Amino acid sequence: MSDRDLIDSETREVGRRIREEVARRRISRQALADMARISLSTLEKALAGTRPFTLATTIRIEEALGVALRPDGAEPVAMRPPADTAPESMGAYARAAVRWIEGRWLTLRPSFGTPDHVFAYATTIRWNDAAGHLDFAESQRLDARFEQAGHVSMPNLSGHIYLVTNDHGQHRLLMLGRPTIEGKLYGLLTTLQVGSGTQLMPVACPVVMIPLGESAAPGFGLIAPDDAAFVGYRRALDAATAEDFVRFYR
Repeated sequence: MSDRDLIDSETREVGRRIREEVARRRISRQALADMARISLSTLEKALAGTRPFTLATTIRIEEALGVALRPDGAEPVAMRPPADTAPESMGAYARAAVRWIEGRWLTLRPSFGTPDHVFAYATTIRWNDAAGHLDFAESQRLDARFEQAGHVSMPNLSGHIYLVTNDHGQHRLLMLGRPTIEGKLYGLLTTLQVGSGTQLMPVACPVVMIPLGESAAPGFGLIAPDDAAFVGYRRALDAATAEDFVRFYR
């Protein structure tokens, strides 16, 4: 099969169908590029119309999505079942090996704007069938417009878990260790804090994630010292540094 370029009308139609599939499945272009084993640059340029789709690239994307993208009469493509192994760029973890992390987690970190308070919200981790890897999404945040969502990397090399947001090249990273015997995940968050005006400042802080099954009615939001949940939340959060799960140097 030759690696010819698609003609202009074919490229436009393939691009339109790809954008529809990406929107419908709520996956990122980076995730699609990983699934199809092509570069993000190749995908972006073809979708922008600055270069045509090649037949080989189109077939790879068809196989990744499990749908035909070319107009009627195009050569048939062998569809593959949903992937059950994440891309190598995320650690190549098998779905069966990471089921333990799927579900809802109570997530605790220090408040950036109110000293001595704890910021509590929910993080849901689930397998994305279309993308073939774990995704995460935050909810129950007071500042809902800053809720994060992205993919989960779990490389065997470090044994750590990475919750990564990539929003048009702007990254936010939550790095967690393996679960304790109580099932808690301790780690470090690196992100941007809104400062004065439009200023954004890099910040880092300890984080703990606790399976929500442990508490029937967890408290979310800004937890003050006089709140009933504060002592337990503060103790869990302080353990991140007190028990040497994370370290800060200056």
